[in-house]
Amino acid sequence: MSTPTTVDLAQRYGTAPTHRRRLVTAGVVLLALVAVAWLAWVIAFHGRPLVRSDLVSFDVRGEHAAAATFTVVRRSEDVEASCLLRATAADHSIVGELNFTVDPGSPETATLTREVRTERAATSVALLGCVAEGQSQRR
Repeated sequence: MSTPTTVDLAQRYGTAPTHRRRLVTAGVVLLALVAVAWLAWVIAFHGRPLVRSDLVSFDVRGEHAAAATFTVVRRSEDVEASCLLRATAADHSIVGELNFTVDPGSPETATLTREVRTERAATSVALLGCVAEGQSQRR
């Protein structure tokens, strides 16, 4: 029985030129840097919006009124925020809306209470969110 001879793979198949390996490595490094820069931009720009809001509680105050308590957090005191509250009835129809602004100069983090007038009895109040100039989505 004969034993197989060991053949050097580089001799059999050849090797890639050195400049091609350097070019591929440089391309991968450049692509990784661009991806990290994009990720940092996304985190910095979208991770902390100009304004965001959270509903704390709501209270149905009768057949024609409901109130909501919520928190509005703005990036700085000079940001003007526009917020929208919506009251709904038991059949899920909208029975009242209130669009209001949080003026510049008030604290960056504010807990507010607003009353929504309704056309009939509401069962819930939802805060659809707040938006500021330059921010496309309510938060």
